[in-house]
Amino acid sequence: MNLLVITPELPAPNEPQLIAQMLRQGVWRVHLRHPGIDLLPLLEQIPAELHPRITLHDQFHLAAKFPGVGVQLNSRNPIPPASLAGLTSRSCHSLQELSLPANYCTLSPIFPSISKPGYSGSFTHEQLLSLPLNKIIALGGISLERIPHLKRYPFMGVAMLGQVWHSPSPLSTIDKALNLCI
Repeated sequence: MNLLVITPELPAPNEPQLIAQMLRQGVWRVHLRHPGIDLLPLLEQIPAELHPRITLHDQFHLAAKFPGVGVQLNSRNPIPPASLAGLTSRSCHSLQELSLPANYCTLSPIFPSISKPGYSGSFTHEQLLSLPLNKIIALGGISLERIPHLKRYPFMGVAMLGQVWHSPSPLSTIDKALNLCI
């Protein structure tokens, strides 16, 4: 399984260095999700060779300045930029949305969210077993304890947010998560 990390709403201390280290440790992709915050300085501090493993949730115009950077489509931003060279992902909250075009999708919430209290899982065991192969990343309430349980479903990976960024040592949490994804 691949491990994807989503940044919290507010930037973390030393975030560019943490993101670079996470990617070098083996994280598949990092999604930058900082609503209302200029992402240009953050992207400029991440080494260029890592840009093809970065995805933007907003500010799609930056994908032209940083070749290889991907975009996450959602209800606010449903169409990718015409000149996009990176991957396109899609935020899905229903099984029907999984058929919309994208290189991969995040499906949420799988479990009650760690970062968004009151946001609970809504998919049955049977629905998760019938997911299409090699396209879907599990999102929502993904903790170290839950990763092994997700291996019985056809997810191509898991996305973590709250468990990583609420940890006293995000890089240690990433290391543990990567070992569980093997």
